[in-house]
Amino acid sequence: MEKLIITAAICGAEVTKKHNPNVPYTVEEMVREALSAYNAGASIIHLHVRYDDGTPTQDKERFREVIEAIKAKCPDVIIQPSTGGAVGMTAEERLQPVYLKPEMASLDCGTMNFGGDEIFVNTENMIIEFATKMNELGVKPELEVFDKGMIDTAIRLHKKGYIKAPMHFNFVMGVNGGISAEMRDFVFLKESIPPGSTFTATGIGRYEFPVATMSILAGGHVRVGFEDNVYLEKGVLAKSNGELVEKVVRIARELGREIATPDEARKILGLEVKP
Repeated sequence: MEKLIITAAICGAEVTKKHNPNVPYTVEEMVREALSAYNAGASIIHLHVRYDDGTPTQDKERFREVIEAIKAKCPDVIIQPSTGGAVGMTAEERLQPVYLKPEMASLDCGTMNFGGDEIFVNTENMIIEFATKMNELGVKPELEVFDKGMIDTAIRLHKKGYIKAPMHFNFVMGVNGGISAEMRDFVFLKESIPPGSTFTATGIGRYEFPVATMSILAGGHVRVGFEDNVYLEKGVLAKSNGELVEKVVRIARELGREIATPDEARKILGLEVKP
């Protein structure tokens, strides 16, 4: 099997210090959490940013500040900004970090009911707009899918030339309104992507490590982090993103998967390896 790429989603847009006091808001806290994840074995940092009071933002300059600070400590890590932002943000707001020309960025492939009155809107035209801009700027999209129909959307837009191969998917499982995190559903998603594609799997909340284990066994890759889950185990808050990554590394080693370095991850994902 390929070496395992571990992505750390270090803060997200919704989780707060009320959920776990170690959730990062400031630039210094973001660097601390990215470094903890990187040192533990993460080769990709999936990045949302906040203002110092915890307010989520897609401001390009805030992203620039955080990315530069992380790169100063982890020069070879892959930074993957979110274009999901937070519920209610406009497409123009959400696209801002792409203009910094990161190696990768997330691209959500469908609209989701997140519970209550929250609707995460991603129309087909928005997906095309985001994909077109990423192509123009040389940014590889990570295709975030919350259900099987979103894979179908990505494949259809690939056939129309908007999304380039090889495609890299992120199966986000266990979200309200999306696909559950059962093994049956994981296999369904895995078997639905085109040959030659790669995938990461993300389990939300208590599903984080069961989904990680499924993906490790199936030859896929793994995302963990405070964005998705703030607990190391039931009732025990994680002290850092690094602790969550360390747990995945332990599981992977027990199951015979080696951990990819950032440059090894670049080769697996078809990104340019920096000299």
